[in-house]
Amino acid sequence: MAETKPIKRGYAFRPKKRLGQHFIKDKKTIHEIISGARFDRSDQVLEVGAGLGALTFPLAGIVDKIIAIEKDSRLTDMLGRRISRENISNITLINDDILQSDLREILGSTEKKIKVIGNLPYNISSPFLEKLVKERSIVSRAVLMFQLEFARRLIASPGSREYGGITVLTKYHACLSPLLEVSKEAFYPKPKVGSMVLELDFERPHPRRADDEAKFKMIVKGAFAHRRKTLFNSLKETLSSHSKEQILEAMGECAIESRRRAESLDIDDFLCLTSALTSLS
Repeated sequence: MAETKPIKRGYAFRPKKRLGQHFIKDKKTIHEIISGARFDRSDQVLEVGAGLGALTFPLAGIVDKIIAIEKDSRLTDMLGRRISRENISNITLINDDILQSDLREILGSTEKKIKVIGNLPYNISSPFLEKLVKERSIVSRAVLMFQLEFARRLIASPGSREYGGITVLTKYHACLSPLLEVSKEAFYPKPKVGSMVLELDFERPHPRRADDEAKFKMIVKGAFAHRRKTLFNSLKETLSSHSKEQILEAMGECAIESRRRAESLDIDDFLCLTSALTSLS
């Protein structure tokens, strides 16, 4: 039977497993996340997954404005009642699915970039990260809680088992910094794995930029599509617009041996390949 947790007098709340609901309950962890986020009174913050308001209400006393998005209507009802009861004027509560939301429409006409915070359900980490990258022109920084294994993939170094396409593509667009690891015991209900909070600074992307970012993304994804194969064989199968000779020539221009694997390349290697292959198109 699902566990039921009292929220306040007159309410009982049962987390929905299908929504991946794990709420932060540990006060020390909440304090460390907010402290690590380094938000100030001038900030407008988008919170993804307001949950029970563990981050929402403390942040309301620190920042200029919070736009809190929560998919579960039961929670938005509870949070809305508390906002009204405590007469908090700088929280805008939205009942919606963040993956389906139009961030530009939500934020309105503000010219100032926003900051993002969230304890993400593990099952939306990858698609939300992709959405955030696409909207990076309106986001300065994000402070996000990820499943520990996923977070380690994002911050991995070349040559490690965790290093992959998502590592390269995320680090290309933002400087990633681990803020803290969070134990399973900090949540209700307790998840099966630990978590990690990362900062993504979109104002500090990788200094070297691709002339054709769509092609860069295609090459990175193609390189990691078959991890057990060499880079040459992976690219040969995924880059139909290039001949084997062109791929080998581009690898030679970048001093990349044909038998190397994708996980041994850093971002600059992929950028070099992109430039070389583009010139051979």
